[in-house]
Amino acid sequence: MSELGKIDRQFFEERIAPNLGADREDVVVGPSHGVDFGVLEIGGRALVTATDPVSIPPALGLERAARFALDLILADVAVSGIPPSHLSICFTLPEAMDDGAFATVWETIHEECADLGVAVVTGHTARYADPSHPWVGAATAMGVGDRDAVVRPDGARPGDRLLLTTGPAVESVGLLSTLFPEQLELPDGVIADAQERLEDVYCVRDALTAAAAGPVTAMHDVTEGGLAGAANEMAAGAGVRFEIDREAVPLRPGVAEVCEHLEMDPWAATSCGSLLLAVDPDGVGAVRGALEDRGTVVAEIGRVEADPGEGGTVVVDGDILEHPRVDPSWDAHARLAESATR
Repeated sequence: MSELGKIDRQFFEERIAPNLGADREDVVVGPSHGVDFGVLEIGGRALVTATDPVSIPPALGLERAARFALDLILADVAVSGIPPSHLSICFTLPEAMDDGAFATVWETIHEECADLGVAVVTGHTARYADPSHPWVGAATAMGVGDRDAVVRPDGARPGDRLLLTTGPAVESVGLLSTLFPEQLELPDGVIADAQERLEDVYCVRDALTAAAAGPVTAMHDVTEGGLAGAANEMAAGAGVRFEIDREAVPLRPGVAEVCEHLEMDPWAATSCGSLLLAVDPDGVGAVRGALEDRGTVVAEIGRVEADPGEGGTVVVDGDILEHPRVDPSWDAHARLAESATR
């Protein structure tokens, strides 16, 4: 298991997968490495559920941090194509977060949930001596829908086209440039462009728009491990090969410059807000059009092929792209944070 970030596939398969409690027939999609959500079948309906930590970095501004945290939680249900509808949330607040600050966080979460049609059904809120920012709790999102409407994480099929929204590294670049602007020795214009990437980190509405527009066979939000990690996880789950054209992958303003400055591979860095989609060829135009109507950057970056081996291969311009295993944004954050304290 890596020192920072999510556990790797080997640890999951050796330590987690064999120990998942009771074996129940109503679990349609259970825990799997790289899979965003689980699915229960209840009365012929699908209950999609996902759990994530709650992170509130005060330096982002409490309202923006709260909205970002909520979107990250709800996105793992939204990529199933089923709208998130219910939320259970736990706050383990640090002493430094006073009542006024928490009220701002909570009211922002309420307003966004109300807009998305998500009801908070239960939770826990308390202040403790040991917790510290930014990790202040965890939450479970749920959505209910038709089982046949669920976009499975392993659903990519040979012949599908690959679409990518927004582009690599928008989350890591947006966060690092906002949290540590004085540590980045870059022109003011570049830093401003990089900070603007925080407006690209919301993908719940994009995921639901794409799923409703056309036959989406698989969808993954590009979080830890970046585009390289998401592509490998999707290809492995489906047992197929992804063929990707590097030049077709969009890079938002400020991303290349900050990544080069921090010696961070943008394809390996977390990019919450970006979606990698496998789409039936007949639905590509409809999906692209619906996303573009929302003002979302989207590009066709490749296709799904049958894999003559065991499956799970990602090829970029003829070269195999490996899973990065460790997200480089963790190390970049640590280096910038250390520099900021000097």
